[in-house]
Amino acid sequence: MNQKKIILTGDRPTGPLHLGHYVGSLQNRVAMQETHTQYVIIADAQALTDNADNPQKVRENVLEVALDYLAVGIDPAKTTIFIQSLIPQIPELTMYYLNLVTWNRLKHNPTVKQEIQQKGFGDSVPAGFMVYPVSQAADITFVKAEVVPVGEDQLPMIEQTNELVRHFNRIYKTDVLVEVQAVIPKFARLPGTDGKAKMSKSLGNAIFLSDPADVVEKKVKGMFTDPNHLRVEDPGKVEGNPVFSYLDAFDTNLTKVQELKDHYTRGGLGDSVVKKYLLEVLQNFLQPLRQRRAEFAKDKGEVMRLLKQGTERTLKVAEKTLSDVRRAMCLDYF
Repeated sequence: MNQKKIILTGDRPTGPLHLGHYVGSLQNRVAMQETHTQYVIIADAQALTDNADNPQKVRENVLEVALDYLAVGIDPAKTTIFIQSLIPQIPELTMYYLNLVTWNRLKHNPTVKQEIQQKGFGDSVPAGFMVYPVSQAADITFVKAEVVPVGEDQLPMIEQTNELVRHFNRIYKTDVLVEVQAVIPKFARLPGTDGKAKMSKSLGNAIFLSDPADVVEKKVKGMFTDPNHLRVEDPGKVEGNPVFSYLDAFDTNLTKVQELKDHYTRGGLGDSVVKKYLLEVLQNFLQPLRQRRAEFAKDKGEVMRLLKQGTERTLKVAEKTLSDVRRAMCLDYF
């Protein structure tokens, strides 16, 4: 069995998880927990970088994210799920890394620049947000992860993590830290229901894993399609059409999807018909998740116990790594 370690740092508890999260990482986590030593982080401390004034929101969503994990099939017996803020070695490692990177390098990280623009910070960027690549490097390296599945937009983060690993090992003449390999999922990004490039909680264009059936129906009916497909008989465009992007991601009947694409392209197939079929596909996918989520939600105390258990296991790993780091840095005084 491949025992590479894996950690996924993309889920901040600022709201429930959506279909974009599922195709981008969650389905990979379910599969990879069978072949890897897997760590999954609930990044509540990083969520505070742009939610410092609303800690209760972050706290409440720790449980909601955990319920989504369990609903999709992430098994705490196979995957270690932990809460970031309860691992004090992460901010300690972040502090050490901050001495190995320049402010100019952080400012020019493409992922950070893009997210600053998306969030509309202007000149009021929290310092905690600016050093996000460094704290993420600490997330990854404290368990000595070798593989991290990420979207293409996160590749600059992985590059910066490896820069820090190489810099640390070179300066302190050690091999304590290991470089990490990025793995891009097949569907690294799912467009929003409004046709924008990315499904996002903040953009209000997401279908959440926990959405009731009637909410999913409303969202699918209101989805963006080809704006030039005005009449049923008009030829339609499949590329950039979210309805077909979702069918590609969630319908296992590839022949049926291709038939719909061909029909839509030559004309004679209405948007409402395609949306009705997509709704059926999504409801069939989501209904078992809703049921499992509801079962786990009956005993929230047990869910929190599982998180505590995973966090305690992670603490042991963190203590070992930081012991090695301190020794390499001549900080092992006693």
